[in-house]
Order: sequence, then structure tokens, then C-alpha cells
Amino acid sequence: MSKAKSEFNRRAIPEVARETHWIAPDGWRIRRIDWPLRDDSGAGAAEPRGSLLFLPGRGDHYEKYLETLQHFADTGWRVTAIDWRGQGGSGRLLPDAHVGHIDDFSTWIADLGAFWAEWKSNNPAPHVIVAHSMGGHLVMRALVEGAVDPQAVALSAPMLGISTQGLPYAAHHAVARILSALGDPTRAAWKEGEKPMSPLNVRGKLLTHDPERYADEIYWWGARPEVRLGPPSWHWVERAIASTRALNEPGILEKVSTPILLMATTADKLVDPKRIVRDAKRLPHSELLLFGAEAAHELLRETDPVRDRCVAAIDTFFATHAPTV
Repeated sequence: MSKAKSEFNRRAIPEVARETHWIAPDGWRIRRIDWPLRDDSGAGAAEPRGSLLFLPGRGDHYEKYLETLQHFADTGWRVTAIDWRGQGGSGRLLPDAHVGHIDDFSTWIADLGAFWAEWKSNNPAPHVIVAHSMGGHLVMRALVEGAVDPQAVALSAPMLGISTQGLPYAAHHAVARILSALGDPTRAAWKEGEKPMSPLNVRGKLLTHDPERYADEIYWWGARPEVRLGPPSWHWVERAIASTRALNEPGILEKVSTPILLMATTADKLVDPKRIVRDAKRLPHSELLLFGAEAAHELLRETDPVRDRCVAAIDTFFATHAPTV
């Protein structure tokens, strides 16, 4: 296993993978990458394990996760990943391409629902989802709203709550509303980095303890400048808080019947780990894998001891809850 990992080039698109675009119902071009079934690629006639959709976080692009996507392809899944509208290779929503933005999170839910329906009909069961951070939040909303119906889901550091710097959620939301209304709501909420007063030179420490995996992202910024995205707009911040607060309403998560694996770290400085732990108890069919100081936000891009545990947990969870048809 270690030999396979050392041979994988995280800074190149695998030859077998196909990069294309999916056209949303309103005509927006959503970038995607697909790994064919093993028998499609000529690498053997083994039956497919099923189909796996990967959804990245805020400001992410799928190049960051090639290593993990290849793992799932190697274990028999038909793998697809997409970039969310307005980030990665799926275009931008503001004239300032550095600022992340969305009109409302419901737009992303609509994109996901439409993509899921088409993707599911064209790929073999069982159908599962792996998502990170904001992607995890959007998957949770999509489950609540019935926009997707996977057999099982695995979420890495899901954005079920945003780090509030100690403020109550309602107060945090009120501040975001005020700051959004005081000026141009599409302006960047801060200058750089992943959170206020967090410059780029400390960004890596917020994301991972693995300097080589962090450097992979910087490499892709140079190789494909169009995938780089900076801080979110104030409007994004306000809408993100509103969306996470909506999931906090009593009875919302309690009705989700899908088996869900939640992976989190108590050392996370971007999303609220206490909210993940609490929400794991609200979900009827969930498991929680919780790390401490050894892990930062990007669990699937962490050092091998952390990342390997996450990947193994996902493999085991899907083997139990999404067996091959």
C-alpha cells in the first residue's frame, strides 16, 4: 500500500481520468473529472464496486484530492468529482475572480440535485458520496431536502457550523448581516487566507500538518491559475451562517435516514467541531471518527497516519452500508 502511494503523482491528472464539463439546467458549465470502470479502461474485467461522487469544500478544486480519488478508483468505484459553481474550474460569479461568492446556497443544492439525477442514471449502483467541509454541509442539506438519495455518505470536517470566535451563532449571524449591509456585499470578507486575520503564511497550518500535500495545492495554483480562489464575500459569509443555522432547527437532522460517517478534529479552526459531535448524535444512523491535535481541517490531505485512518474508515463504512449490488 505504501509503495502505491509513493508512486502516485499528486501533481498530474491520471491518464485514465477524463476531464469534461457538465451543463447545469441554466447553462452554467460545471467542471468534472471521471475515472472509468476498471473494465472500461482495459485494466481488467472486474465488476464495478459501484459509483462514488466526491464533492470538495469552499475554495477547493478537485486537483487537491487526486490521490484519494485514485484510491477509490483502485478499489473498484466508478469515481466522479465536480467543482462547485463559482470556484475551481467551474467559473466565477463576480468580476473579481479572487472572491468566492454565491447568491444563495440553494443554488448549489439545485446544481447538485440536477447533477445527481443524471449521474445516478448513468452509473452503476450502489451510489455513495464523499464530501469535504462546505461540500459536506451541502450534502447534508441535500439529504434533508431530498435532492440526493445515496446509499451511504462520508463527510470530512463537514461545515455543519462555522468557527464563530466564541460568539453565539445568533450573534455571529447578526454581525455578518450588518457587515454585509454596510458596504458592497460582494466585497471580500477579509484580505487573504482561510479566516480573518489569518495570512497566507499560516494558511497551511490551518489545513494540514503535511507540508508536501499542502504544497500540492500551491503547485496547482501555478499550473492552473484559474482554479485559485481567495476569501469569500460578506454575502457568502452571511448565507453560510444562515444555511448552517437552518440545519440546527429541531427535527431537521433527526429525519435523515441515510447512513453517514462523520470525520472531524477537535483542533479544527475553520468549522465548529463541537457542532459536528453534537449533530452526529442527532442523526439516526451515523458514526463519528474524531481526531485531536494530530489533525487539522483537511483530513484527507493530512499526514499518512491520519489520512490512512480516514480512508480505511470510509472503505469499511461503505462495505457495511453500501455493499455491491
